[in-house]
Amino acid sequence: MNKHDNFQLNFSLKEYSSIQIGIYFLIAAFFIKSILEGFLVDDNPLEIMSPEIIEILILVIISSTLILSTLALFFKGRRKAKKLQYKLWNNKTKSDSIKYMGSFIIIFLVLIFLNKQGYINYLTPVFLIFYGISLLILKIKKSKNLFVLSGVCFLLAVICFLIPNYWYSSIFILGIAHIAYGVVLKN
Repeated sequence: MNKHDNFQLNFSLKEYSSIQIGIYFLIAAFFIKSILEGFLVDDNPLEIMSPEIIEILILVIISSTLILSTLALFFKGRRKAKKLQYKLWNNKTKSDSIKYMGSFIIIFLVLIFLNKQGYINYLTPVFLIFYGISLLILKIKKSKNLFVLSGVCFLLAVICFLIPNYWYSSIFILGIAHIAYGVVLKN
């Protein structure tokens, strides 16, 4: 196997990509909280929207966050492959990319299912658990630092199970953790 024939090198969650993903989490949490507060507060334009439209807006924000995060990883990998002059797509990175996309499709489908069943308080903890598992599955061999990020996800999930209103702070902390992870690995 060539040195560049792995997912961890080609699509690594290090440096700027982790910082970008953290920023995307922060922005998504802020917009979701603003939409929900606007829906519940009197004399706000969002209060006239139906709950179905609010759900769609939140799903669009979550989808956009996942797509932007994936693009951040892809463009960083492409830039690194061009710089080091090696092939970005090979058998290993293709199979790992399918695992990556599959894990986020599963997360998204589970969240939609929970939402349709009315388990709104469990959306954030389930997302954090699945996200932590995805980090472990995709990077388990090479990066011991991701264990810390996964541990943060699991800890925040437990807190969200116990305190359902802690969802905003949990996503915000996850965004900060991504930014800190990127800054630490950059130095």
